[in-house]
Amino acid sequence: MQGRVSRWYLASVAAVAVLLLAGLAMLVLDRAVRVQALEDTRAAADGQAAILAAGLESELNKFTLVPRVLAADPDVAELLGGNAGQHDLLNRRLAALARQTRAAAIYLMDARGLTLAASNWGRPGSFIGSNYRFRDYFAGAMRDGTETEFALGTVSRRPGLYLAERVGPAEAPLGVVAVKVEFDSLEAKWRDAQDMVFVTDAQGIVLLASNPEWRFRAVAEGDAPRDPARDEMRFGVAEPKPLELPGGGRAGQPVRMIEKIQPIAPAGWELHLLADPSARLSVALANARLAGVGALALLGLAGAGAWMWRRQRQARAAAEIAAQTATLREQLQQANRLATLGQITAGLGHEIRQPLAAMRVYAETGERLLAAAHPDEAAGNFGKIAGLAARIGEITEEQLHFSRRSAEEPRDIRVSEVIDGSLLLLRDQIRHKAIALTMPPAEAAAATVRARHVQLEQVLVNLLQNAVQACGEGGAIVLEVIAEAGTVRLSVSDDGPGVPAALRDTLFQPFVTSKAEGIGLGLAIAQDIMRQLGGDLLHEDTPVGARFIMVMPAA
Repeated sequence: MQGRVSRWYLASVAAVAVLLLAGLAMLVLDRAVRVQALEDTRAAADGQAAILAAGLESELNKFTLVPRVLAADPDVAELLGGNAGQHDLLNRRLAALARQTRAAAIYLMDARGLTLAASNWGRPGSFIGSNYRFRDYFAGAMRDGTETEFALGTVSRRPGLYLAERVGPAEAPLGVVAVKVEFDSLEAKWRDAQDMVFVTDAQGIVLLASNPEWRFRAVAEGDAPRDPARDEMRFGVAEPKPLELPGGGRAGQPVRMIEKIQPIAPAGWELHLLADPSARLSVALANARLAGVGALALLGLAGAGAWMWRRQRQARAAAEIAAQTATLREQLQQANRLATLGQITAGLGHEIRQPLAAMRVYAETGERLLAAAHPDEAAGNFGKIAGLAARIGEITEEQLHFSRRSAEEPRDIRVSEVIDGSLLLLRDQIRHKAIALTMPPAEAAAATVRARHVQLEQVLVNLLQNAVQACGEGGAIVLEVIAEAGTVRLSVSDDGPGVPAALRDTLFQPFVTSKAEGIGLGLAIAQDIMRQLGGDLLHEDTPVGARFIMVMPAA
């Protein structure tokens, strides 16, 4: 009898001990799962914020070029100088340019702020005849040459970013070119995403947001006093209300939202991404507890079932992540391509201005030759004009081809075609820095590879631009093509300072860069493109400078 009591006693103690250990294990498991889920959310938010910021920067850089180019246009200067005959021509040009760039409006104002030409000239809400002298972007552009302002439209009452550029010198300004950019499609994409996104200016006012109710609210009170009249004109509210974000850690909100902030250059804005870890945390905790209960009930069978279930879940998650990654990769490649094009557009403008100046001289000379009854010599001048026009066409066609999203299938491409297209975009930078460029022999460059032309050109432009920046004045760049068994290797070598030893092992990882203003995505995107094409991008140590090698599958 006493032995039976002892056994029951020991069994009870063992059962209590097992329950206590199980409870303790469950608490430890819950804690570990919670920490991991929060870390996963933070890591995902970091990457998503960087991608969204890069996309917004690319959009801003694209539109920044428009007013600069128009401010240097002779037709614009002629209209603002008093030639009223340019009205119809410029109205149609601005309308076509607005359609091509998807700008909300493009318009020209004289030195008094009066709008003379606009892309919306034929619409009921046309800007023509309106005076915008009171706008900050007009006064700033007249004073400093360029200015930006985010505000509500005085006619449409739709929010947008105004990019303004002065026409003419500071001592004798002719007027201002302005471009209004609206971000409705971008905000719509943000609304479709799981995370919440908003963008603030330097004073902490929300300008763009996935939730329209957040717009023009204040994230934090700034040090400088605000001007209610100016805020009423810009934002439609004299005193912006404070922004109350969800999941701020208040009572009744058990899980705090994770906020990631990414600066936006060159606007001086900040992109805020709010990631809600609740769903990820709930799933992780539920799965952990289910696994724990299953282990207590029937360890072996539950372990096998949990393993199979986990494999299926991982496969589904991997498939979803793969689809999302493919979409984000394509968006990031396009953003990188547009950002690169924005950096080299100034050089392209120089490439176009020189033929234009020569065409004008040939045309004027041709008129005089015709007047002097020398038609044969005049015909020679006109032939030269046609050749220069064809040259301009090649440059602009290559620019449009490079900026276009690549939906093409892989095809057989000569390496020389990729080299020629890349140099067409970068020739002015190379000439301006007096860099000695050594080309591969024609027979080597005639090697054929199987790839997508736009993507190969994007990688080569990235490598050449890095080499130009590394070389400096009077440097040297060498292009070499070597065909091997089944592959073609195109190398870009420079005599710059080379890659720092501390970065060589992580050179192709995202956000690794030695440039003060770089974000470290160029080489990572380039290597990803090459691997998608069945090749690779390699870095090779050299005694002087740096060498990068594009490995491509031969056709």
